[in-house]
Amino acid sequence: MKAKLRIKKGDTVKVLTGEDKGKTGRVLKVDAEKGRAIVEGTNLVSKHTKPNATHPQGGIIKQEAPIHLSNLMLVDSKGVASKIVINKDEKTGKSIRVSKKSGEVIK
Repeated sequence: MKAKLRIKKGDTVKVLTGEDKGKTGRVLKVDAEKGRAIVEGTNLVSKHTKPNATHPQGGIIKQEAPIHLSNLMLVDSKGVASKIVINKDEKTGKSIRVSKKSGEVIK
């Protein structure tokens, strides 16, 4: 059985390690197979491109590269970064994500 991902598209996360340590951003994409996520405004790399329809000039553009999920920590609506626990909802029986520090349910 595959483990539940604690980080999903649209979540706000904090980067824990690397060049962008301490930065926060929104998750744009999650690759569950590789265990990586692309976070808005972090881990920027330079990519050389030929002229095309989207970039008529071509040249060097900056874009986000994937970061391993272990290097990200979810930030709840109060702005507190904490570990996440997956619990069962008593009413519906569905899995819910709960912040360990604040006890807040994360949508």
